[in-house]
Amino acid sequence: MSAKRVLIAEDSSVIQNLARKILEFQNYEITSVKNGEQVLQILEKENFSIILLDINMPVMDGMECVRRVRALPDKEKAGIPVVAITGNAKNYTEEEFKTAGFNDVLVKPLNFDRLVEVVNQLTDK
Repeated sequence: MSAKRVLIAEDSSVIQNLARKILEFQNYEITSVKNGEQVLQILEKENFSIILLDINMPVMDGMECVRRVRALPDKEKAGIPVVAITGNAKNYTEEEFKTAGFNDVLVKPLNFDRLVEVVNQLTDK
């Protein structure tokens, strides 16, 4: 069975690297990008099991990015589970995250047990 692939979009390399190490330990294959535009570019070419999306990123933020993902013509890609990663969850309500198209929200500082739990849940189809 091929590894489940996780796309992490996060402009903080510290969080990116930590999440990568934690998830690689769980046998996920990790691809990291720095902003929402790169997410859309790589999605054109590759398939992922789940996307972890930081809300505050340069170029294109997570809210805009998840809306674009949900609007993709490829139904399979449009339906990929997407999890928000946010340092300021209070800027948005859970309802707003749901409406934008997120499946779940992780709040910084990241709780890595919860990260693994959410990723496992959403990719365990």
